[in-house]
Amino acid sequence: MEWIHCISYFFGGAFLTNAIPHFVSGLMGRPFQSPFAKPPGEGLSSSTVNVLWGSFNIAIGYLLIFRVGIFDPRWTSHVLAAGLGALIMSVMLARAFGRFHGGNSPQVH
Repeated sequence: MEWIHCISYFFGGAFLTNAIPHFVSGLMGRPFQSPFAKPPGEGLSSSTVNVLWGSFNIAIGYLLIFRVGIFDPRWTSHVLAAGLGALIMSVMLARAFGRFHGGNSPQVH
């Protein structure tokens, strides 16, 4: 596997992970933060905008994983590259969206 394929799979995993909160919030009819809100990434965008943004992220993730090289889910290096991208993006999203939804403040009882 060429190193460029690893980079592509990494970013593909990140894009697919970023699609989840936007797409799901949109499907549920809930406004959610997006790059198109004011201010970008902090304000709320409509559910329709989030479905479209989530779909765009799915398409980019698909292209980066399944149209670059030959992604094989049985190859550990392929799965690790995509999984690492997904994990890092997940932590970044949890921290970013946690500021707005109470996810970064531990509850002390």
